[in-house]
Amino acid sequence: MPTSVSNLPPAPPTPSAPLTALRRLEWRVRHAVETSLGGGYRSAFRGRGMEFDQVVRYAYGDDVRDIDWNVTARLGEPYRKKFIEEREVTVLLVFEDTPSLQFGSANVTRREALLELAGLLLLLGGVNRDRVGLAHLRPGLPPKLFPPVHGRGPIHHLAAHLFSAEPPPLSGPSSSALQSFGLSALSALTPRHSIVVWLSDHPARPLPEGWAALSRRFTLLGLRVDDPWDRTYPEDADDIAAFDPLSGRLVTLGRGHAERRAHARWREQRDASFAAHFPDPFSRHVVGTDENRLDSLVRFFRRREAR
Repeated sequence: MPTSVSNLPPAPPTPSAPLTALRRLEWRVRHAVETSLGGGYRSAFRGRGMEFDQVVRYAYGDDVRDIDWNVTARLGEPYRKKFIEEREVTVLLVFEDTPSLQFGSANVTRREALLELAGLLLLLGGVNRDRVGLAHLRPGLPPKLFPPVHGRGPIHHLAAHLFSAEPPPLSGPSSSALQSFGLSALSALTPRHSIVVWLSDHPARPLPEGWAALSRRFTLLGLRVDDPWDRTYPEDADDIAAFDPLSGRLVTLGRGHAERRAHARWREQRDASFAAHFPDPFSRHVVGTDENRLDSLVRFFRRREAR
């Protein structure tokens, strides 16, 4: 089953669209932080820390699970373990921008949904006073790397770059940017124990060289965006003529059993590859283009927090 089919070629964005979208997203993020999100983002991304730093005196409100009972018994008052991640969190977003994202069976393409997810995460990082960086990957072009920054203005600059970037040309390379992207560049871009959020449609592909080392150095989270046709083969009675942005031509989706079996195999291979890249089920999340992206992120944060 092709990973990129669209009923119509994507329309070019208007010049004011990126800034308008950013302002709308920022309002939603600030409202969500005060209501539905609360501490979910902070707990889901920071957790209980990653690397032990020192023992400090327990204060009211600290997590009782971090109490060091040996030190507490020796000194006669409660002490807890403190972790490096509590001092500062760095979040690096890796946005894998490929022609296959220009797929939409309805009104929203995968790319539009993935951009919204990236914008929400960038703005959430700014609201929570994290350091946020960006790696923008595109086939056939060197990646654009933005070191982690702190503060509303610099983070808005990252989001503005991403929202105003032109999508990859349909006539250009279609192979995944992951294969040509030097994973070692991530290590130089952001400190150890950073949170790396990989946003992509995550096609079926082998683990690249260096992925295991990357997994040991960082906390890797994978966000995948799915079109309804990715999840279920279209049930229309007649054959469907659709635009394939990878080939630049119209293709016909048939109604036969062979097409459905091919779609089921493609879906199984894609899910297996996604799980291989992000083995922890709490480290990967799939968001549909037909669902509210912010609500889906909230569910992801709450799942990570609840575990």
